[in-house]
Amino acid sequence: MVVTDIEHFEEQVSMTAMLKKAFDFVQTTKFDKLPDGNIEIDSNKVFAIVQRYETVATDTPRFECHQKYIDLQYIASGEEIIGWAPANIMQATGSYDAEKDICFGIVPKEKITDVYLQAGQVAVLYPNDAHAPRLSSKTKSHVLKIVIKVAI
Repeated sequence: MVVTDIEHFEEQVSMTAMLKKAFDFVQTTKFDKLPDGNIEIDSNKVFAIVQRYETVATDTPRFECHQKYIDLQYIASGEEIIGWAPANIMQATGSYDAEKDICFGIVPKEKITDVYLQAGQVAVLYPNDAHAPRLSSKTKSHVLKIVIKVAI
């Protein structure tokens, strides 16, 4: 996992052609004007999901991990905690859904690392990164997040 301010993204992430498309999309798009939902960037190789929600507090966060896509999670406004753990310690609570490229699970509380993100920051999550997004920091926050899925 890589966490950084968007202005340092190119310095800290090994830039592939598809990650460059994702980065360019974040740099050039006015997200407050976009409706929630999917936006095609490069067919099914690179696409964005615009999300608006309120963060939640929970003692048992629902983790997820992916096999076919890297997640670039950009916070356009608000703040949240993303719980992080190595994917190999996540206990799956269901089977992997290949069509949606997702597997859900749980991670023992003592193995979770809380990653704080605020507006202008991005987390790049790879298949070996289990993550639990949408968690509250100190108080609930309204978040505008863009998740860009980048095929591996």
